[in-house]
Amino acid sequence: MTANLYEWAGEAVDVLELPEDLRWLADRETVEAVLDLAKDVAHGVARPAAPVAAFLAGAALGAGPSSDPTALETAMSRLRGTLQPSDDG
Repeated sequence: MTANLYEWAGEAVDVLELPEDLRWLADRETVEAVLDLAKDVAHGVARPAAPVAAFLAGAALGAGPSSDPTALETAMSRLRGTLQPSDDG
């Protein structure tokens, strides 16, 4: 991944007017974790399910009592639990 992806994520946080305490959503680690989830879902369900999974994880984060990295990790872990094992490990 190029730096452009991470710069864009930071800009997206700004244009969406997310509060300062949610800037971690654009951190490299968070972006990479969401990309990993999308890859896992694309291989474990179907390619079109990848953006749906990212959207659902975000909705779970927003609907939950907490909007911190732990809540996102929990949502992503639960989604991974729905996947079929992939052939590549």
